[in-house]
Amino acid sequence: MYRNLLYWWWSRLLHKMVCLKDIVPAASNNVNAEFILLDKGNPTKEGQERTCVALVADETAAVHFQLWGSECDAFEAGDIIRLSNGIFSFHRNNLLLRAGKRGKAEKVGEFVKVFVETPNMSEIRWGPDPQNPKKFIQEAVISPHSRMFPPLP
Repeated sequence: MYRNLLYWWWSRLLHKMVCLKDIVPAASNNVNAEFILLDKGNPTKEGQERTCVALVADETAAVHFQLWGSECDAFEAGDIIRLSNGIFSFHRNNLLLRAGKRGKAEKVGEFVKVFVETPNMSEIRWGPDPQNPKKFIQEAVISPHSRMFPPLP
């Protein structure tokens, strides 16, 4: 237990990892995080690329994660994923976390990860910060849980 906690803390420190509850929409690739994939939707075709949306979570929050191309087949429920230089932004009116062109998502383990499913950062309405219009702040919670992946009864 102590060894796992020490590894988690050192990993976050070394890679400047952020907790999912701390991500905010941005136009730059600056999200480094580690999370578990909880559920994955069916792939759809977007232009020439296949995409699918997954529900991922860490110990602080959940978020919708967009997978592109070969990523759709590379990850399954239960996989622990480390995202480097990811981006949290709007794509077709949906707020999604994704690797983007400059980022990287890699499997680093499976099944052993503490997580919560609320709040879902993709289900929060964000607005411009009055102090700095280039940044976003939380305005309201749209839904306490994922509307794409509703909780089991």
